[in-house]
Formats: sequence, structure tokens, C-alpha cells
Amino acid sequence: MADNVIWFEHLRRGDVAKVGGKNSSLGEMVQELGGRGIAVPGGFATTSDAYRAYISHNDLGARIAAEMEALTAHKITLAEAGTRVRAMIVGGDWPAQVLADIRAAYVEMARRTGQDAPSVAVRSSATAEDLPDASFAGQQETFLNVTGEAALLAACKRCYASLFTDRAISYRTVQGFDHMEVALSIGVQQMVRADTGGSGVMFSLDTESGFDKVVLINAAWGLGENVVQGAVTPDEYMVYKPHLANPDLLPIVERSLGAKEIKMIYAEDGKAVKNVKTSKAERGAFVLSEAETVALARMAATIEDHYGCPMDMEWARDGDTGELFIVQARPETVQSRAGAGALKSYEIADKGPVLTTGLSVGGAIASGPACLIESPADIENFIDGGILVTGTTDPDWVPIMKRASAIVTDHGGRTSHAAIVSRELGLPAIVGTGDATHVLHDEQVVTVSCAEGEEGYVYDGRASFHVEEIDPGQMPETQTKVMFNMANPAAGSRWWRLPADGVGLARMEFVVNNAIKVHPLALTRFEQVTDAAARDRIEALTAAYPTKPDYFIDQLATGLSRIAAVHYPDPVIVRMSDFKTNEYAALLGGAGFEPDEENPMIGWRGASRYYSEDYKDGFALECAAIAKARGLKGFDNIIMMIPFCRSPEEADRVLQVMAENGLERGRDGLQVYVMCEIPANVILAEEFAKRFDGFSIGSNDLTQLTLGVDRDNENLAHVFRERDPAVQRMIQEVITRAHAAGAKVGFCGQAPSNDPEFAELLVGYGIDSISVTPDAFQAVKRNVAKAEGK
Repeated sequence: MADNVIWFEHLRRGDVAKVGGKNSSLGEMVQELGGRGIAVPGGFATTSDAYRAYISHNDLGARIAAEMEALTAHKITLAEAGTRVRAMIVGGDWPAQVLADIRAAYVEMARRTGQDAPSVAVRSSATAEDLPDASFAGQQETFLNVTGEAALLAACKRCYASLFTDRAISYRTVQGFDHMEVALSIGVQQMVRADTGGSGVMFSLDTESGFDKVVLINAAWGLGENVVQGAVTPDEYMVYKPHLANPDLLPIVERSLGAKEIKMIYAEDGKAVKNVKTSKAERGAFVLSEAETVALARMAATIEDHYGCPMDMEWARDGDTGELFIVQARPETVQSRAGAGALKSYEIADKGPVLTTGLSVGGAIASGPACLIESPADIENFIDGGILVTGTTDPDWVPIMKRASAIVTDHGGRTSHAAIVSRELGLPAIVGTGDATHVLHDEQVVTVSCAEGEEGYVYDGRASFHVEEIDPGQMPETQTKVMFNMANPAAGSRWWRLPADGVGLARMEFVVNNAIKVHPLALTRFEQVTDAAARDRIEALTAAYPTKPDYFIDQLATGLSRIAAVHYPDPVIVRMSDFKTNEYAALLGGAGFEPDEENPMIGWRGASRYYSEDYKDGFALECAAIAKARGLKGFDNIIMMIPFCRSPEEADRVLQVMAENGLERGRDGLQVYVMCEIPANVILAEEFAKRFDGFSIGSNDLTQLTLGVDRDNENLAHVFRERDPAVQRMIQEVITRAHAAGAKVGFCGQAPSNDPEFAELLVGYGIDSISVTPDAFQAVKRNVAKAEGK
């Protein structure tokens, strides 16, 4: 049996030539990682020798080679070559010894599992597969819930035949592999009852940015093929690896609910598996609990540590026992090869109306005619350089994808086939739009933008955009800290390679507006929301949470943690909510809780809301989110910042409310800053310095209130200048006086991003830190170094 069948526990990762990348990796995990908490379903592998014996026994070698030569000579089409070769293989007979060995192994599996005819997954594992520089992802077939000896043997033949699917032939040609040198092993693995549980894919880095300190997990109900193929929009989770060593932490930095439209389950109509629609309850619930999310992330970190490289894994949860299993693990082949070269920064302008949105993949922008293609068989209808628009893709689509400038799909997540291949090809893609094939039409010129954070946008028409290269290796050292202004948590990891000194301004409003969408009081006082449509929407958004306030706390804590994770342990200064009343009123359920104000810019905003009985319970949710991010998630690098604080007495009231909510300045290292954006903050700098650890100058409001100018009034645009002598004097004075009182001073206004030379002025005044938008980082860093040199 040893020449034809080997049990996983006798395989190691060095056995690729015997059993292919997939099966050798399973054997490695069974042998080496079982004692470290990695559960792998048991099974056996047929060897490459068994495959070659099958080919030889049926005299197929010369016949297959002839078909491949005819294809290379363009005498037959790819479809013709693939169909003929697969028919030859499926029609073959088993060599007697190979047949006997597979049968004996299946009998042994029955003995081990205590089942007469155990249900197994039959997986292809090619000898040129799961290599560090070529993934071969999805090229061969997998068959699930195969039961009984006859079904097993039939599935094994179909596995052999899948070595010559059209996509596999095409992929090997592109990668430069000889078709006749590649052999196929079959993995026969005990089925995990994920049909009643859940399953998915995970990577030990961020697949978009290459940020290597997180684990990315996608999850859906049922068997895992739907996630791999992108047939569903899965839940998405991200976990911060360095905090996994602390058992008291749950360092989840992303937790978003996917549509999970269908699930694959065992069939009872003679077929092995089938897809059914998920229930409303399943679509509205997370597949993984927080504890399960972290447990999977620990497995990913353990596997990555053992293999010594970023890993791409498939997992499954048994619905009967609740156990979590790893069913595949292979090296990640895109971001791990990207290196640390120059970053491309895309800036879009003159864009048309938004046609549809989804998850962005690739960080780039492309324009072209939309090509709606329903099937790879319609490849002749595709226009080279067009935007491929389809429901979902699988490996059969690769020949079309290679001709596209961008890809848009209705279904799929960040680890779906469309996303993975797009990254390999260097194409921007938007997946999981839900309606692209419905709202876009053939030959419609559109722009696909994946450069605006986690959400990708399809715009009508051809937008203009600018591309700039930023080289992290060419940044000078500076004494003055140069930090980021951040709003979108998803965009934070895009810039992780830049040597920023932290985040000088993290805008809470973005998370509330884009992730939460609901007015805080509409959650704490839901019974007062009278708008029926708003109530229904709030009920849907909060369905996966024990209480409505829990939704706000979790979403805000997670969003802020994602920013803090990229920069840990450097400081991340989070400005507490600074919506104006009209902006708050625009949130779901918000209208009934907000007054009408003539001038919201200098109205009920910032600090004045936090201690007011009319908002106090909303601020309590913000405090609970900060406490969760700093405590349960472990991001104690978060510094709180209080905006629009008009007087020292107001500061005292806010600090008292914070303490009542478990956030006492100085306890557990908590620092609290104040925005310096009102002349009173400068005039009474010494008094504010007694109450806060630092100041952050917000030049927009400070300029507005120093000069008495409405910054949004176009008739006064020529008067609004941060370089006005009065404004500069304000800035210089607060730096001098705050330093004398022992407080730090940073600058987080827009001025240095728009005018990098403004940074030289700030250095001259003795500023401690300057925060800018990431795309301005390079220019500001150089100007700071130049100013320090003087």
C-alpha cells in the first residue's frame, strides 16, 4: 500500500513530489501541529506513483501529450483538448494494486471512524501546487460528501481528470509548467459536518495591504465551497496577531456581517451536496462568535509560525460538535511576494454618479466599457481592456479575467476566487455588489475605483485620476513626529509601510457615519423613535447583537481598534464625536433628538454635549467603546481627545462624566488631549494644561474663530488663511505656553497637507507633532527634515 496510499500522519511537507502540496501540508499539520491545538480531519492520500500507474495502465501518456501538442499548435481549441483528455481519463480502468489499496484504505477509515461507509471529501492535490510562487488555487476539483466505495472510486477518477480542466491547462501554460511532468494525488479526508455548521477561508495577513500583523477570516453557513468560489458574500473578521498571546484579550479589529445568500448542505436526492437559500435569521447572524474568531486566528498564527511564511487556509466548524478544524493550508502567494517597494497612491477627480458599490480589492482605479458576461463560454463577446461584470467567477473565468482592466461581481468576499485572481493579475476588483449585473449594461463606460478605502465604487463615465509613487525607504528621520490624520479604518492598513509616528487625529465620526449609521440615542432610547422606516432599518442593523447599544459599542470599538492596530504601540489620538446638530440629525433615527440651530458650527457640539442630559447616554456609549478597545482588545495606545471645549469648567464636567463611565485620566495609562480650536484654548492655555495631557491644534476652526470667517462661505474664501498673522500668533502662543506648563502640542489641521511648507513654520514654533493625510506624508516629512536642518 505504501507505494499507492499514504495516511496523513505519515506525510511531511517535504513530500510534495509524492502527494502534492495540499496533501503534504495536511500531513505536516497532523504530525507537527496536532499538539499545538490544530485539529485536522484524518485521512489518506493516493500517491503520484498511483496516478502515473493509472496513466500507464490505460496507455494515456502519448495520447494526452498529442492533444497538448495539437493545442499548442492551435490545431484544436482549449475546450476541445480539455474535453478529450478528461474523457480518456474518466473512461480508464484501475490498475489492480491501486484499486486494492484505495479500497483497503477506505475500509480502514471506516474502522477508525466507526461508520460502515464514512462520508469523505475527495480533494485533488497536484505536485505543482500550493508553491510559494504559484498558488494554482482552485485549478483542480474537490468533491464533498462522497459516501461508499463505488462513489469514492468514481470521484477519484474525476479528480484525475480535473488535472486537465480548461483552467488548469491554461494556468500551467502561463506558469511555464510541463503538462506531462505534473502528477496528481488525491486526498481522501473525513468530512466535517460544516453543512450544519459553518466554514470559510482565512489568511495570516491582510490580503489587500499585505499588513502582516492581522489574520483575515471569511465565514459563511454550510460547506466551504461557496466562500472559495465567491458564490456568497461572507462575514468578514480581522484579528490582531500580537495580542493573541494574551488569553484575556479578544483583539478583533473587524467584524462585518455578510449577506450569506446561500449555503451548501448534504443532499438527499441522490446527489452529494446542494445549495439552498439561507434563512433571514442566518443572514442576520454572525457565523462565528468572538471566542471562535479568536480561536481560529490563534490557529492561523500557529500555522504561520510553523511554516515560516504567510498562509492561506480553509477551515470548517462541525455543526454537531462545535469543533473547529483546518482542512487546508498553503503559502499565500500574492502579498508575500509584493515586497516593500514604492506604494502607488491614487487620487480620483471629476467622477460621475455612483452606480454601485461593493468590497474593494487591489487599491487601484481603472476605466473602460462594461462587459456583462454570464458564462466563460461567452469569452468571444469580451472586449480587451473592458470591465468584466458578472455574478461570480471560478477558475474557468481566468482567461477572460486576464484580458480585463477591472472586475466587478455581484457576489463574493475578499477571499473569493475573483478577489484572489484579481490580486495575482494586479487588477482592481469590486466584489459583492449585489446588483452590478442589474444596474450596469454592456458597453457602458464606467470607472472602477478601489482607491477610496474598504468600499469600492463604480462611477458612471470615465473619471480622471492621478497616480503618485511613494517610497517608504526614502523617508528622512525627523525629531518632530509626523503622524497621520485618519477617518476610514479600512484605509489605515493601506499605509502601514510608511514610517508614521502614530495617528494624530482619528475621526470618530467616520465610523459612526459609515459603519454604525444610527444616532446613539436612537439605540439607547429606541422607544422614542417614531419613524417606522428608521425603526425597521435599526432593527435589521442590530439584529446580531444582544442589545441595541451593544451594536454601537462593538462597531465603534472595532473600527477604532483597526486604526490603533496598524500603529500599535505608537499613539493613536481619537477625537470623540464632533458632529454638528444637523449632521447628527441625518443619522438613522436622529431627527427626533436634535434641535434646529441657526449656526450649528458654533452650536451644540463637542464637549457641551457630553455632560448634557440630552446626550449623556450617547456619550456613555462612546466611552464604553473606548474602554472596550483599550481594555478587552488591548489597544492601550488609544488617547482620547475632547473637541470644542469652551472653558476649563466645561473640561472638568467632561472629565467627571468620563470617570463615571470608567475612563479616568491617568488610570491604566489613559491620556486625554484637548482640541485647540477656540481662542479661549489659547488664552487660558495654562488652565487647560492642568486638565489635559496635550493640545492638538485644529487650524480650520481656530482660523475661523480667530478671524470671524465662515470657512464654507465662498464669498469669504480669500479671507480664510491659516497663514494670517493673527492665526500664526495664536498657534505660536499656545505652543509656547503649553510647553511651559508641561503639555505636548500637536497640529492636526489640514494646512500642512494642503501646503507642506506650512510644516516648516510649525517646526520653527517648536511643535511636537504634525498630523497629515497619508498622501501628503512624504512631502511634509521632507519639509520637516529640511526645517530641522536649518
